[in-house]
This record gives sequence, structure tokens and C-alpha cells, in this order.
Amino acid sequence: MSLSLTIALQSDKHATDYARLARAVEAHGFDGLSVYSDLGFQPPMAPLMVAADVTERLRLGPSCLNPYLLHPVEIAGQIAALDEACGGRAYLGLARGSWLQQVCVAQDRPLAHLEDTIEIVRRLLAGDTGGYTGRAFSIEPGFGLHYTPVRPEVDVLLGVWGPRGAALAGRLADEVKIGGCANPDMVAQMRTWLDASSVAAGRGAGAVDVCAGAVTVVDDDGDVARGLARREVAMYVDVVAALDPTVEVEDELLTRLRDLLGEDRPDDAGALLSDDLLDRFAFAGTPAQLVEHTLRLADAGADRVEFGTPHGLTGTGGIALLGSQVVPAVRAALGAPEGALP
Repeated sequence: MSLSLTIALQSDKHATDYARLARAVEAHGFDGLSVYSDLGFQPPMAPLMVAADVTERLRLGPSCLNPYLLHPVEIAGQIAALDEACGGRAYLGLARGSWLQQVCVAQDRPLAHLEDTIEIVRRLLAGDTGGYTGRAFSIEPGFGLHYTPVRPEVDVLLGVWGPRGAALAGRLADEVKIGGCANPDMVAQMRTWLDASSVAAGRGAGAVDVCAGAVTVVDDDGDVARGLARREVAMYVDVVAALDPTVEVEDELLTRLRDLLGEDRPDDAGALLSDDLLDRFAFAGTPAQLVEHTLRLADAGADRVEFGTPHGLTGTGGIALLGSQVVPAVRAALGAPEGALP
């Protein structure tokens, strides 16, 4: 079977760092590079533009933009610009977004916002000036882009967790990313939802790929790696643990976790996570442990696994260890020759 292996970066670096890391990701044989769009960090398009300039092969995209802080017309323009910069290697990641209550932005009708964004972006990229009337966004007939994009369509990824989001993705998306998930049971559940929806939409089973992506810390010292991962993943568990129907997390634990994060005590918050919970929401341990974890996700139905920040005790070191030990071993186990690129 084919499994895409990609890297995701947090957008908290300098331009020279993005260039260096993007070159390293490509040199180590990964298939793609994503940049997060977490609230308060740098907008992802600037790092992606740097990556576009220094790479030749990597699939590039934001994971994910949201239609509450950006209008669909602006999203269309941004992805068209990235696609041109990288020569047609871009994908568009969309999600409802997290933490927006901190900037007093309401997130009503998220599925309507996402559906209208997909429709408007696709129409604009394709040169359609017929207009669109949606439930959240509309554009008047006659409006269009005043330039011709490199491609009339880019792949659309939706960041969703639940059956209603999966139903939308089954109709319209090319890929779903379960952000903050390293849980094979959740991958299997999402695969089931997506296939049911895509079949009902006449697209057939397997029409929508599934990506599992989460905080990653790999090191030859597995205990040290898992200790750092607990700290790093705590803020994401606060957001996504309640979304995973295959995991039961006590309300009391989540309340305590949230309180500790609010007190800026991420180490104490991470210490609340059991080994099982850590492995549901992060990739953490030795290279051999990550190989085994990745293969379990492939067996569950994942088409792509994305290793997220911080990657290792140092970003470059973690990417190097993933690229030199995890990627070749996973590909060999799945039948691809070592060092081969899909």
C-alpha cells in the first residue's frame, strides 16, 4: 500500500529557518510540508512561500485556514498565489479554527462556512463568474479574479473530527485531516464515515483520503521524547480530546488540564496524560516506536501521516531522525524500496 509521509511546522520561526527546514524535509524524502495556522502565530502563507522557493517536489499547504478570519475570496487569492509560487504543488487546508473565542469571533454555522468557502474558491479558481448564493457567503454574478491562476483547481483538505464534517468532506473534499490525532481507532472511524458519505454522493469508497497528524517527538532516548511530548501536546488535548468518540477522557481531567494550561503550567498539564492518552494524541518515543505507531495508522486506513512540531528535542534533529530512520523503515514495511519516493 501507499502511505504519504509529511512534516508540519509551527509558524513561529524566521524566514531563514523555514528555508533551512524546508530543504531538510525535501532532502530526507518526505512527501510534503504543511504549516499550521494556529491563532496568534504567523500566518502560514509566508513560510509556505519561502518553502516554495527552495523546494522542487514537496506538496505544500496551510493546515488549516479558517473562513471566520479570512473571507473565501481572500482564501482563493492566497492559495492561487502559493500554487503559482510552487509550480502547482499546493493544496488548500480548511477548518473551522480553534481558540477564536479569545479574539471574540463567533463560529456559528461552521459547516455552512466551510461548504461555501469550498464552492467559492473552486469557482473563482476555475474562472466561473456566474455568482454563488450560499448560507454563509455569497458572491454576485460577474465577480471573478482579475488574473488567471496556474491551475483551475487545487486539492481541498478539510480538518474535521465528527460525522457531520465527514459527511461534508465525503461530498466535496479530497482529503480529511484529523488534526491532533494519532489514534488508529479514530482513523478507522473516520474512514467508515467518509466512505459512507462519498458512496452516497456517487463518488465511491476511498474518494477522500484520511490524514492523521499530531505533535511528534522522536529521540533515541524514548523516555525523554515522551516527556517532552506530554508538555507539547497538552494544549491540543484540551481542544480535541472531547472530539474523539473512540476515547473516553474524564471531564475532571480535562478541567484540571485546562486550569493548569491557564496558569501557564504545561509540564504539570502534560503530566496528567497517561501513556495510552499520549499515544492517542501524539507520536512520541524512539524511531522504532514511531515506525510501529505509523504502521498501525496505515493498517487502520490512513493514507497520510503527518509528523507535527516539535519533531524532536531540536527541530532539525527530529526531522533528520524521522527522515533517516522512520521514513525508510515504514516504506520498507509497506513494500516500497528504501529511499523510494511515491
